[in-house]
Amino acid sequence: MILRNGHVIDPANGIDRITDVAFAEGVITAVADNLPADGERELDCRGAYVVPGFVDLHVHLRDPGQTAKETLTTGTAAAAAGGYTAVAPMPNTSPATDSAEKIATLLKRSESECSVKLLPITAVTLGQEGRELADLAAAKEAGAVAMSEDGKSVMDITLYREALRKAASIGLPMFAHCEDKNLVAGGVINSGMASEKLGLPGITDAVEDVITARDLILAGETGCHVHLCHCSTAFSARLLKEAKDAGYPVSGEVCPHHFAMCDDEIPGDDANYKMNPPLRSRADMEALLEAIRDGIFDCISTDHAPHTAEEKSRGFVKAPFGIVGSETAFALSYTTLVKGGYIDMPTLVKMMSLNPSRIAGHTGGTLSVGAPADIAIVTGEECRIDARYFRSMGKNTPFDGRRVYGKVLATYIDGTRVY
Repeated sequence: MILRNGHVIDPANGIDRITDVAFAEGVITAVADNLPADGERELDCRGAYVVPGFVDLHVHLRDPGQTAKETLTTGTAAAAAGGYTAVAPMPNTSPATDSAEKIATLLKRSESECSVKLLPITAVTLGQEGRELADLAAAKEAGAVAMSEDGKSVMDITLYREALRKAASIGLPMFAHCEDKNLVAGGVINSGMASEKLGLPGITDAVEDVITARDLILAGETGCHVHLCHCSTAFSARLLKEAKDAGYPVSGEVCPHHFAMCDDEIPGDDANYKMNPPLRSRADMEALLEAIRDGIFDCISTDHAPHTAEEKSRGFVKAPFGIVGSETAFALSYTTLVKGGYIDMPTLVKMMSLNPSRIAGHTGGTLSVGAPADIAIVTGEECRIDARYFRSMGKNTPFDGRRVYGKVLATYIDGTRVY
């Protein structure tokens, strides 16, 4: 196949121009102008971007055990529709993904059930109960790319430091969900304008910031690469910058919902706006945007978290946390960040493809000759988010009906079109 006349963006090789991309036998064979046809199939990509497929370091596929919300098949179909060619499923399934055997089973199932590549994450502790460490070395050997206790933090700091030391010794990064459960105090929404208006218990920035500081300090002490998940506060961004300036082995992600929306946009007791971390203040949102512009955050992840419509109908107090994001991430990011003037398109591709690939030790993120032909074709055209047509089983998004710019036209995995 030759993809003709597309605006090719490949930050790994400094490519940002209109040219051709060819692939065969599942790998990139050439990126050059006016490639000879020689009988290959061709696709005219004029007016579109041709980029390395996006890589999402933070999704919840709910499988096994929560398949009323999502399955491997539907979750990865949603990812493919979002331009993703690899996703990292968090381990808070039922039961938790906390062993080499479960990692191996997940990868085996992915061969027949998944549209995109899986980058499994092991739990830090058995059952995510915070009492006994999982066999991290065995999990890595089975294919885990990172460890995480996502959905919570390991609150036993001694046990957590031991996990970081072991992970550092085997080169396994920690994907840190920073939340001090002792400070949550039943909060369901950001502490501020919306919580006061709706009379709901609030979650303060300190809930995130306290553990963020702890985890960054321990990264410096243990040498373990700590990747901060779904950063949502101004102070988290500041702490990440200071840790990087100090030379600590750290990185951080930010989610589109946290930089494209804030708590003053919550219309009422609608749990489609309930997520963890919550939608923060406008000041926090603006601080995240400035941090993205300044290069403090390494990547954009979705924290794709599907729930059933019935669950989300219960209101803020009783509904579970989480929104879907796989099928809206590119449009929200392109609209807010590129059209908004914070970053250019090559930087967005770097944050959605190259950087997450490097953090996970994944072979994607580039259109280099010989690399897997994992490719997304996207445009900046205007469209409207319509949850009715999501491939995900979850329709829980506060962005339904929003006019945006950015559309995914096609996604290829190892040269095979999956969307």
